[in-house]
Amino acid sequence: MTDFTYETVLSEIVDEGVRCITLNRPGSLNAMNRQLIDDVARAFEEANADPATRAIILTGAGKAFCAGDDRRAHVHPTCEEEARDLVRAIQRATHAIAFNEKPVVGAINGWAVGGGFEWAINCDFPIWAESARGFFPEVSLNLFVTGGVTSVLPALVGLNRAREMLFLGDRYDATQLQEMGVAWKTVSDQNLMTTAQETARRLADLPPLAVRAMKRVLNSTAFCSLHHAMDLETEATIAGFMDPETTRKLLDF
Repeated sequence: MTDFTYETVLSEIVDEGVRCITLNRPGSLNAMNRQLIDDVARAFEEANADPATRAIILTGAGKAFCAGDDRRAHVHPTCEEEARDLVRAIQRATHAIAFNEKPVVGAINGWAVGGGFEWAINCDFPIWAESARGFFPEVSLNLFVTGGVTSVLPALVGLNRAREMLFLGDRYDATQLQEMGVAWKTVSDQNLMTTAQETARRLADLPPLAVRAMKRVLNSTAFCSLHHAMDLETEATIAGFMDPETTRKLLDF
């Protein structure tokens, strides 16, 4: 069984057929820098290609799942080409999670903010710890969401609630997210990884051909506009990066 090595991500087999991919920048609450974005994409792509992996757990090391963009390491794009390259990298990670053939169990601990919240909702079976929290700050920062959120979120919670979450950037606890349909389950903090591993074990024991087909068809029909949404999100995010107002908002955040 193969463990893969990355600078900011751990990827290891934790049970037969079950791989755990862990965001591993705990000192920064697993906030997203370019290395983490690229490592997540690679980790999922290589897990998908690994015959020993039949189900995947995604979680964060330490006190948070992923606290969004790393403000301390933020490198603001200076031109449209740089902005497009960054957004494509983010969308590559989204594609690797959502369109990866193997089911993904999210073990969401602590804060899931912005891009981290996107990764949480991209999981097939998102399990949230009771203490976990999530929100989308992008609009308040003059930015835009990525990760197919504009397609996935309305499908999960309805258009009116999606507007609330994306325009207003309200913060939600795990119980609220389960009631809204964002969290599949909420469990005590101490039972989070146990529940995630039990769920992944059940998925890994199912016939792989049927599991791959079910994930592909469900995501293609439930989120039928996902690819189109990601294309539109790319252009909107680039426009936000290029607006001078965004730089001021990010400095004040």
